[in-house]
Amino acid sequence: MGLIARGGMAEVYRARGRAMGSRLLAIKCMRPQLAKEARFVEMFVREGKLAVLLEHENIVRTYEIGRTEGRYFIAMEYIGGRDLTQILRRCQETNTRIPVPHACYIAAKICEGLHYAHTHTDSEGRPLSIVNRDVSPSNVRIGYDGEVKLLDFGIAQAMLKFTSEIGVLKGKFSYMSPEQIRGMPVDARTDVFSTGIVLHEMLTTEKLFRGDTDFQLMERVRKAEVLAPSKFNRRVPPELDRVVLKALARDVQDRYQTAAELRQDLYAVLEQYRFDPRELVEHVRSLFRGDYQRELEEISACQAVVLPQTDEGRPNSLILPASALASAIPSGGTGLAGGSPSGSHAAAQPVPREEETAPVSIPVSGSEELQVPATQTGVDGLEGTEATDTGNSTRPTAPSQPAKSGLWARLRGKFIR
Repeated sequence: MGLIARGGMAEVYRARGRAMGSRLLAIKCMRPQLAKEARFVEMFVREGKLAVLLEHENIVRTYEIGRTEGRYFIAMEYIGGRDLTQILRRCQETNTRIPVPHACYIAAKICEGLHYAHTHTDSEGRPLSIVNRDVSPSNVRIGYDGEVKLLDFGIAQAMLKFTSEIGVLKGKFSYMSPEQIRGMPVDARTDVFSTGIVLHEMLTTEKLFRGDTDFQLMERVRKAEVLAPSKFNRRVPPELDRVVLKALARDVQDRYQTAAELRQDLYAVLEQYRFDPRELVEHVRSLFRGDYQRELEEISACQAVVLPQTDEGRPNSLILPASALASAIPSGGTGLAGGSPSGSHAAAQPVPREEETAPVSIPVSGSEELQVPATQTGVDGLEGTEATDTGNSTRPTAPSQPAKSGLWARLRGKFIR
């Protein structure tokens, strides 16, 4: 239903599925050149299988991963809204801050999603030891309806493993824990530290860790010398200062030991504000009022389109459906915690051969292609860097003329006479 954004790692499309009624999806398509790297594809598939298993209100739902015409993709729920990077940038542009209770609420919801993943077990009750290791503003989505969602849980780590080797990681160092920077084994407490960074930046509207070079930035993260957020924002109360500094303790033993502990203290601070989540809804919509109205119109246009039926004899399902993935996760762990995922529990499943799957397309009925202008959004978990998460996002409009080659040309030739 139109291109939403384009970045260095992926293209993201708004879409609808025939079996899902009017519900919209976000389809992230891996850039074709990346599919040539077998190790990248293996990580992509393995982490995608993990993401499908995570069903929580504070984690963006991943429905399927698959491949069509050689392009690997992820089908996820569509969340109309903005990521925290865009919200913080808008606050800087308008010389405003995220209100203190809003920041506490957002961080508490992040903790809820993280705690669910950290304590998730397989069908036999054995812990999967999942650690996100990529909690950052660009991977936190705030919906126009007030939802707070972690993006691409599991998928992001596959991207990080790949992009860090080709020099695309840069800005993500700012959200790593000291033990992560030192290459030590990590556990749930590394996500707690990263959440503390995000909370500090929401309260101050300033980057916590900066550096002119990667080495300087990494050294500052390793030392973890942090000023209380009240030094930058006088509205931050002392009890919230204590919460933030404990989350950002350099020594893991001095830190919150679980995301649930951090969430509990955040809700304790939040009680004094009598906060109503509807306040967050109004705040986000007010920051992006024009974009919000435009997105409502675009979504309505997408939902009004009547999808043609699939050609007879041609499969209408994607590969790797959710029902087939539960058994594909190896028991006893995912390889995501405690360092390298190259152990026995991290073996990737074989990637299906090209001829095993038919293309999946969502053509538009009628005489013309649907003209839906895309909204600007980050390609969050698939970008690998903070700089490209939103900086390379574009606002393309669906082409009014058929392309000379490629998928759209074939679709137009087949469905639009």
